[in-house]
Amino acid sequence: MGRKRARYSSSPPIHQLFLLNVCLQLFDGLATYHGLQLGWQEGNPLLHSFMMRWGVEWTLLVFKGKACLLLLLLHRVKREELAIVALAVAAGCYFFFSFLPWLSCLVFLTPPAS
Repeated sequence: MGRKRARYSSSPPIHQLFLLNVCLQLFDGLATYHGLQLGWQEGNPLLHSFMMRWGVEWTLLVFKGKACLLLLLLHRVKREELAIVALAVAAGCYFFFSFLPWLSCLVFLTPPAS
């Protein structure tokens, strides 16, 4: 009897970085939604303009969905070394420029600096 092939053939580091990036996207979307419910302002002018047209929920769903789709495409790229670097850089950027600021604002319930 042969062994079953794994569903994902990618190495553990790329898979872990992919999942980390998806979790950071979800956190950013939920934190943005929660922050806006508290009366805080969206800092990204592009997202802010779409929120005025489409509403907060649709804008976050579309933009976070697009980001997750791009992460999936990056995860499936043939040059795994390049994908690992790109996913690590993306995770670092979201960690330092989204996760930490939102986490500090939500923990202390202080609005982010404009």
